[in-house]
Amino acid sequence: MRLRRLATTAPGFEAALAALVRFAAAQDEAVAATVRDILARVRAEGDRAVLAYTWRLDGVRADTLADLEIPRRECEAALARLPGAQAHALRVAAERIRRFHERQRAASWEYREADGTRLGQLVRPLARVGLYVPGGTAAYPSTVLMNAIPAKVAGVPELVMTTPTPRGERNALVLAAAALAGVDRVYAIGGAQAIAALAYGTESLPRVDKVVGPGNAYVAEAKRQVYGEVGIDLIAGPSEILVIADGSVPAEWAAMDLFSQAEHDERAQALLLSPSAAHLDAVAEAAARLLPQMPRRAVIEAALAARGALVQVRDLEEACALADRIAPEHLELLVAQPEPLIARLGRAGAIFVGGWTSEAIGDYCAGPNHVLPTAGTARFASPLGVYDFQRRTSLVEVSREAAVALGAIAATLAEGEGLPAHARAARMRIA
Repeated sequence: MRLRRLATTAPGFEAALAALVRFAAAQDEAVAATVRDILARVRAEGDRAVLAYTWRLDGVRADTLADLEIPRRECEAALARLPGAQAHALRVAAERIRRFHERQRAASWEYREADGTRLGQLVRPLARVGLYVPGGTAAYPSTVLMNAIPAKVAGVPELVMTTPTPRGERNALVLAAAALAGVDRVYAIGGAQAIAALAYGTESLPRVDKVVGPGNAYVAEAKRQVYGEVGIDLIAGPSEILVIADGSVPAEWAAMDLFSQAEHDERAQALLLSPSAAHLDAVAEAAARLLPQMPRRAVIEAALAARGALVQVRDLEEACALADRIAPEHLELLVAQPEPLIARLGRAGAIFVGGWTSEAIGDYCAGPNHVLPTAGTARFASPLGVYDFQRRTSLVEVSREAAVALGAIAATLAEGEGLPAHARAARMRIA
């Protein structure tokens, strides 16, 4: 494998870069149509449809939805049975994630003006949240921790998790993470039918206020289609990493950091920007040497061939400007002096500072959330956090004195907008 080489000074660079970073989450009409049918059937038939799809798609037969509920005692038993190293890792990660997110929790506030008017904001947790956790070919306990812990820190009283269990195989790590994170109910349901059950509710499963968590194309499409009925976290695109390097960190580290995201998905994006041609050469050589050792070599190779590149920039300032334009999901600063660069960067899902900070640590146990905006949406979107599980309601109490002054202002503006009932409602209080 030969990593693509680009240079910002070369003709055609902008077009080449655009082809690499552009990711249109185009809807697959066949997937969209299938999902529409599943959603409609679950909405109309409730439990019966969920049970039918679970048997057909996951090979799990059940007579009632209660049969698909995984008891909390089973989750707690899974946690108790974990090998010591796994249990320790899971507990440390959970504690670090919880400690970070506790700093995000917002509180209600209010103030009174001199005329007695009271204004404020009520901050309340969502009442019920649904968490989808992928299953089948892979297990994602980190997904459980990163989604469930912020919800519980926010004060969500009921967190319902759904996860597919093909042929009845239940993943112990996922169940252990659910116990550790405080998930209230767990169902062995997967796919678009799980999203439909959470969004619309069934006879046995009350509807939720918001659905979070990743999934395959059918799950992502289902979330897209139910948005509005419920809230969703985001529609995630393929994983992305952008590394800014000056050659002060071993080339092998940089190459492996590119691999760490490329192994997620054949559509993943992995870019490295450096002013040093020698360092780019070293990273290319390290990547070629290390790739044959990777168990997921085929996925990494496909991703790097499609959306990977080593880019020579004029200097680190240009690298920062380019990174801000791209607005990547993960941004690593593998440079000797990262602090001056941080001030130049504002548009990334997460920034990993210095050579010792691998993005992989952020994925699992640093503390900040690993659910991050992709496909350039870091220009306006933020990582998942406690704030995603809290509602904000404005509080307004106008005093008698203020009703006179503010009523006149409101009436004037209402008349200007051609809304006479608004104006009259305000003026009646003046009288």
